[in-house]
Amino acid sequence: MLVWIIIAVLVVIFLANALHVVPQQTVYIVERLGKYKHSWEAGLHIKIPVIDRIASKVSIKEQVLDFPPQGVITKDNITMRVDSVVFMKVFSPKEYTYGVENAILGIENLVATNLRNVIGELTLDEALTSRDRINAKMSEAIDTATDPWGIKINRVELKDIMPPQEITDAMSKEMKAEREKRQAILEAQAHKDSIITRSEGDKQSKILQAEAEKEAQIALAKGKAEAIKMVYEAEAQGLEKLASSHVTESVLKLKGLEALKDVADGNATKIFMPSDISSVVESLGILGESIGIGDHIPPHPKLKKTRVIEPDPCLDEESSYISHENNVVGQEIRSDLENR
Repeated sequence: MLVWIIIAVLVVIFLANALHVVPQQTVYIVERLGKYKHSWEAGLHIKIPVIDRIASKVSIKEQVLDFPPQGVITKDNITMRVDSVVFMKVFSPKEYTYGVENAILGIENLVATNLRNVIGELTLDEALTSRDRINAKMSEAIDTATDPWGIKINRVELKDIMPPQEITDAMSKEMKAEREKRQAILEAQAHKDSIITRSEGDKQSKILQAEAEKEAQIALAKGKAEAIKMVYEAEAQGLEKLASSHVTESVLKLKGLEALKDVADGNATKIFMPSDISSVVESLGILGESIGIGDHIPPHPKLKKTRVIEPDPCLDEESSYISHENNVVGQEIRSDLENR
């Protein structure tokens, strides 16, 4: 009975050592008598005790390797520290197990040496502005070096670039000066635009004012022209009516003498007499009748009346002698016309 119990215990121990379950995204490297035999992937596997041995357990998931900052020197002799991170994945567990003793340490040293090589070809400004180019060069160089180890470098990223403190201070001052310069330029440009806009506004205002004044002058000139036209048309119509009324020359000359009477109203210091006054009086027969000579038509006995000189209300004792004579002559011409 004891023998069967011992046998059962040995069977359980054998099965416990022989049966292995490999998790997902993990590969077991199995050696038989010290030599590579199998690569177990996810699932149930049986191992021969004592003869077979699991040499290593390799994760084939993508891994993130965050290494300490590395000191580098740029092309312009600026010493700074660069912090980087590497994303890698094992594509061959066998080569990963037997290709290198410590793959992670090897990748760290590759990152440090390649950082010095890549950044050493760049100046500080280029290193600060060329992260994509640095990442691409680093990924290519490290991936090529880790291929024999069964490792695939997916990408390398620079987390931070840390220049010395004095360089940082100088960059801050430069950045501040550049911002102040841009601010001054923007203010000057704004002032310039403001002046230009104001000048354009003044120009447009003056143009509009000139156009308005021009329109006003044109309207005023048109109004004056219309007024003058209407005056001349009225005068022309008056002359037409006067011509159509058959006014005689004697009446016109009488009106001329009446105008002379208005001129000699006693208030004027000078009186201008027309040069043809004698011919006017003579043509009317007044001069011949007054001195008793000349050819004239004697008045009809029945129509002849006694001359009565009516006083002019516009004349007084202070009026000039010529004004009184004009009044007398005018009344005589009017009486003569009525008798005729």
